[in-house]
Amino acid sequence: MTDQLLKETRISGYENPCDCSVEGIVTIDARGQMVLPKEVRERAGIAPGDRFAVVFSEREGAVCCITLIKKDHLDRYISSLVHPEHQMCRTEDQKANRNEHYD
Repeated sequence: MTDQLLKETRISGYENPCDCSVEGIVTIDARGQMVLPKEVRERAGIAPGDRFAVVFSEREGAVCCITLIKKDHLDRYISSLVHPEHQMCRTEDQKANRNEHYD
């Protein structure tokens, strides 16, 4: 994939207000570490020492998506799970699964 194609690719199943997109490809090294491209760090305002929550999304019993949420934004994310009217990114499958538990 070219860099331009990556920037134009939208992840299906996600809706606004997040407007999720693929911004790059990273590789995990033998020690389990990865380097986020400089452009990604700058755009996201990520600095050395920043802390993140690691959130898994599952589909059909397998992890399909790993999301990093800045620790400073974790309260808002949790609030969006507890109070659906404050939604962040959420797939239709996640919405359906959540609704099954409350119907």
